[in-house]
Amino acid sequence: MNTNFQRILDEIYEETLPLLGQGKVASYIPALAEVNPAQYGIAIQTLSGEAYQVGDANTPFSIQSISKVFTLTMVFGRVGEALWSRVGREPSGNAFNSLVQLETENGIPRNPFINAGALVCTDHLVSLASDPLLNIRNFVRELSNNPGVNFDESVASSERQTGFRNAALINLMKSFGNIENDVDEVLNIYFHQCALMMNCHDLARAFLFLANQGVNPWDHTRILTPSQAKRVNALMQVCGLYDDSGEFAFTVGLPGKSGVGGGIVAIIPNQLSICVWSPELNSRGTSLIGMKALELFTTKTGVSIF
Repeated sequence: MNTNFQRILDEIYEETLPLLGQGKVASYIPALAEVNPAQYGIAIQTLSGEAYQVGDANTPFSIQSISKVFTLTMVFGRVGEALWSRVGREPSGNAFNSLVQLETENGIPRNPFINAGALVCTDHLVSLASDPLLNIRNFVRELSNNPGVNFDESVASSERQTGFRNAALINLMKSFGNIENDVDEVLNIYFHQCALMMNCHDLARAFLFLANQGVNPWDHTRILTPSQAKRVNALMQVCGLYDDSGEFAFTVGLPGKSGVGGGIVAIIPNQLSICVWSPELNSRGTSLIGMKALELFTTKTGVSIF
């Protein structure tokens, strides 16, 4: 294994810079459409304490669906296997916001990372916590070891104003009895969790517990059991990049999670986590440069889970 990570990051950055301009920023959320597309950063955090970066690794961005890993972790850690009576563990094979599959499968989402599944997790969290927004924010601050992580209210508002399909998903599930709380309250929490602002370093640090068998390396608290951490990693492997999950497994070979803000986070068990951010997306809604950068990372280091 080649562990000269800084040299490798520098090489990847130079090799992939020419791809800038080949993707498009997410435009269906107005606040994301305003993001400067020419930004690009990578950060690595190792379990032994080293940190590496290149480019715009310190620039905060909207993490969007990457937040689904945090709410899944919070709920799974509390309710355990009971979660799977309300959400499945299979790839969807359909768009991340599809209504058709949800209708035919009686309001049970295929997995926790498509929007419907994430809404079920958020609904669980509303049932479990007296102040879900505060709980999410504090949890992510602890995982990232950054007390400054916060929500971007302008992004949350933008999501709320355009979130008609998410409203349709949650109301459909409510009709099947798979949402327990007020739909507007759950949607408000969901839009805020997607509007968390973090940089590449924050996310690399925040995902490190999944490379550490469920233990937060910053304060040594156990977040998930080793078995639960393994299951979250498995879900990221097969469902974490939606329609790009198969391609990501094939070319990168790591558990990972993407968001339409342009971030992708991936982990190498027992070693490190890595975050790439470039807001220009490919046709399937994944960071175009992020996919290529992570493919080059596993190729140049010679490390994947396979």
